[in-house]
Amino acid sequence: MNKRWLLRWFGLAALLFTGSRWLPVPEPYVPVYPANFGNRLNIPADNPLTKEGVLLGRMLFYEPLLSANNKVSCGSCHQQQRAFTDGKKFSTGIDSIPTERNSMSLANLLWVRHFFWDGRAESLEQQALTPLTALHEMGQPLDISAAKLRRSQRYAALFNAAFGNSNITGDQIIKALAQFERTLISANAPYDHYLAGKYQLSPAAERGMQLFMNAPDPGKKIRGANCAHCHGSPKLYMELFHNNGLDSLPLDPGREKLTGLAADRGRFRIPTLRNIALTAPYMHDGRFGTLEEVLDHYSEHIIQSPSLSPVLRNTSNDMNGTSLKLSRSEQKDIIAFLHLLTDSTFINNSQFSNPFN
Repeated sequence: MNKRWLLRWFGLAALLFTGSRWLPVPEPYVPVYPANFGNRLNIPADNPLTKEGVLLGRMLFYEPLLSANNKVSCGSCHQQQRAFTDGKKFSTGIDSIPTERNSMSLANLLWVRHFFWDGRAESLEQQALTPLTALHEMGQPLDISAAKLRRSQRYAALFNAAFGNSNITGDQIIKALAQFERTLISANAPYDHYLAGKYQLSPAAERGMQLFMNAPDPGKKIRGANCAHCHGSPKLYMELFHNNGLDSLPLDPGREKLTGLAADRGRFRIPTLRNIALTAPYMHDGRFGTLEEVLDHYSEHIIQSPSLSPVLRNTSNDMNGTSLKLSRSEQKDIIAFLHLLTDSTFINNSQFSNPFN
């Protein structure tokens, strides 16, 4: 037997073996997703996906002990049946005081590189810190959360399996939550089956899809809804920030608060449209309660401002028009297409559900 190989084996054994017991070695978790989603994943080198970490993260996602009043969990504002939103304009935490912005869907975060509506966090690990500790959300310092979990008989073995020790820390809590949230992949809607050549669109949905994908060009008699500029990828979002004409003087400055640039006033992250029929109300402030209201806004009520995104400036289906001018029947067709983005397996996947129920 090769001497160098023996030395390497004994070195590995020394790392794995301490005292009289072997430390667990977490098993890698391999996410499954369509090839057209791409492989530009956002996984930090110090927090690889493991089956044990994902399992622990799922438990913590639904664990109310992480809140100051032991009643609020991540799952309170991110409910699976609503594609991990909560159906409210603004979420409420431990003191029932509303948050500043609408709760976003957690689908397909494995590819996201900027989190929150203004993109201020660059990883799920950074993102998780805010709701866990924010005064009006879960309102609890990480060291207190870790201490509460150490007093629970449920978690020592789970942390040991995921991280090689049972000395529960706030950093481990955040890492486990991020691992679980990266597994929340939605890729099995009727639209996905259509892209795979296994689903026939209805005439209305096919017309709606064409409108969705097209930019209007009245000179060439091309009707379009101009949606693909922001939602045209297979994941149905792009890593961009847009001012979509909600206000001339926005009360919420959006990304401008982060960058200090006037050009970013009223710009917000483009959310995914996956499961959009389940995630009302819409926009960063939840101002629209229905998809019909959303389509009406884009068709007739884009408000001009210096920071309005260029793709929305004077875009119209009418010659020399200043608004999109979609007909009612066209709007209905687009909504028929949007309903094909609902992934029933995602909202019913037992691997994402509350393990305490």
